[in-house]
Amino acid sequence: MSTPAVVIAAPSSGSGKTTVATGLMGALRRAGHTVAPFKVGPDYIDPGYHTLAAERPGRNLDPVLVGEHLVGPLYRHGCASTDIAVVEGVMGLFDGRIGDDAAGAARGSTAHVARLLGAPVILVVDARGQSQSIAALLHGFSTFDASVRIVGVILNRVGSERHEEVLRRACAEAGATVVGAIPHHLELTVPSRHLGLVTAAEHGTRAIRAVAAMTDLVAAYVDLAAVVGVAASAVTDTAWDPAAAVRTTADGGATVAIAGGKAFTFGYAEHVEMLQAAGAQIVGFDPLSDELPDGIDALVLPGGFPEQFTAELAANDYARQQVRALAASGAPVQAECAGLTYLVSELDGHPMCGVLAGSARFTDRLLLGYRDAVAVADSCVRVAGERVVGHEFHRTTVEFTESYQPAWVYPGHPVATVRDGAVCAGVHASYLHTHPASSPGAVARFVAHAAGSRLAG
Repeated sequence: MSTPAVVIAAPSSGSGKTTVATGLMGALRRAGHTVAPFKVGPDYIDPGYHTLAAERPGRNLDPVLVGEHLVGPLYRHGCASTDIAVVEGVMGLFDGRIGDDAAGAARGSTAHVARLLGAPVILVVDARGQSQSIAALLHGFSTFDASVRIVGVILNRVGSERHEEVLRRACAEAGATVVGAIPHHLELTVPSRHLGLVTAAEHGTRAIRAVAAMTDLVAAYVDLAAVVGVAASAVTDTAWDPAAAVRTTADGGATVAIAGGKAFTFGYAEHVEMLQAAGAQIVGFDPLSDELPDGIDALVLPGGFPEQFTAELAANDYARQQVRALAASGAPVQAECAGLTYLVSELDGHPMCGVLAGSARFTDRLLLGYRDAVAVADSCVRVAGERVVGHEFHRTTVEFTESYQPAWVYPGHPVATVRDGAVCAGVHASYLHTHPASSPGAVARFVAHAAGSRLAG
């Protein structure tokens, strides 16, 4: 049987989904449940809070990046040894990838994932500034797509007992069951910045306290028994298996370092699992303070917020020299977004690794969205001509001072074709985020290159 789930959605962003979903994960765990935490879409930040709340790795479900066929298997994999799953939605319930066809729920939306899981939706509604009108809102959301089952409502930011009474009456008229009502003055917020919430890794003990407060809030104002009672899932797929995905194990072994710490927090739990399944030993290091560990055959530099820590990254000169030397040796280096800006010569005037000649700077322009990309050249992770769907999410820009083959090309605006990143020797660096489960061959290729680097050394 598939682990039952509830999907926490909202009419729009800013309604309180993250607070409620994170608090619900914590409250259910505190009540004795083993909770599988998920986030719809390519978000890297919310899963960090989910991990703290559920005490299990937060995972993503994104049919745009991995395809519909992998959502069920990845869900079953993340639900191993759990008795309930909580899935936090993205944006508004029906919002997703913007395409030419605007009818119905968008691809990659919370509604799309809920339908793929056969899971019910609990709608978090910001009740400020409305009373009886909530009935019309609920009627619209409940009838817009008959394949999506909205089974309950959590009223958020309720102004008073009288306000709650009127809201509950309106919900009843719309046929909606209220499973929680959270007072406005008790609402919690997590500090945000240009790309969303501040990451849990940056908050440290403050994040732990914030998650505990969210847990207390939901435990006090949400009917946990009612939530558990409506949880369900219709997934019948076999659980995804990283070893079966990568299929081959590299001969000779390899040690792969993955950057972490406050500046490099964007990654998928499945990536480490796949690297290990392909035969790699994984070691972590924090470029803000650590040296590159001894015996490294390859390096992964994930996304994150290096623009917030430029001085600290620059101050760790020895680590920057080590990364430059590793890349110069021809060892495979895979970098996404933040990793790209760390590899160039300088970021906002601060010296970086100098692996790629060029500079990065923070801008006011947000580049955000899914991209249909094509690999330009053979590299440590891709074969020329390979097609992927990735996600771009950044406010920095890079200008190279030498000519490199781009890592990717894809349609863009305002220019017709975007040339993203660089491929040079063993380095593959770009802004594009990809989900490793969608391209297991890329993981196996990377570990094989790392093993070859070890044998050549």
